[in-house]
Amino acid sequence: MNDNEAKVNVTFSGANGDLLEPVPFSATDAEIKSWVTEAVTNGSVPGIPATSTADFSDFVIDRFAATEIRPNLLILRPKTPFGQVFEIIR
Repeated sequence: MNDNEAKVNVTFSGANGDLLEPVPFSATDAEIKSWVTEAVTNGSVPGIPATSTADFSDFVIDRFAATEIRPNLLILRPKTPFGQVFEIIR
């Protein structure tokens, strides 16, 4: 992997996996979501079952620049409700 490439990690529907090929670290969120949608739809993300209705439009992308021990990393994950107030229904 070169300096402008990144590994993409995906969390979807309780499963987690990495895209098989690196992508440009400078790719837009829309590009990354498109590539991941295609990969999940056709079942090419190890650890995530093929899902023809995969939709990542509300997901977020965390970007981590390379360090001495890890290459560039992009994480596509569902939004989290941190900071929101929840009512517990009993």
